[in-house]
Amino acid sequence: MMIPMSRGADSAKTVIRISPLAHFASAFLSMALLTVGPAFGKAGLVLLAIPVLVSVVIERLRTVADEETVTARYLFTSRTVRWPQIEGLKFTRGRWARAHLTDESDMLLPAVTFVTLPRLTAASAGRVPNPYSR
Repeated sequence: MMIPMSRGADSAKTVIRISPLAHFASAFLSMALLTVGPAFGKAGLVLLAIPVLVSVVIERLRTVADEETVTARYLFTSRTVRWPQIEGLKFTRGRWARAHLTDESDMLLPAVTFVTLPRLTAASAGRVPNPYSR
């Protein structure tokens, strides 16, 4: 049974982010650095900042879409464009989609993969075609 969504400002937004399971990579990296860290003495403590930074990146990067706009949130900045500015999406060697804009530039859409494309289709009110539809 489908429950209709209200069209409030926040309720219609779709957030596509990196899986929280990616934090396990940070945990394993921490354990690895704890085993080799003592070999570097006090300087080895600086190495422990790396897993923390990885976790910050995992939490920060995301794409937020609604019927009007798409916002790509990067580590230090965010970029918002309206759907009419996007000519199409492309998938290159990188894992994440890139939005090709009308000004001939590309915008990386963090965490948007071919698998999450149906969620972006729903958020865009059909502006992005669903590759899995029949």
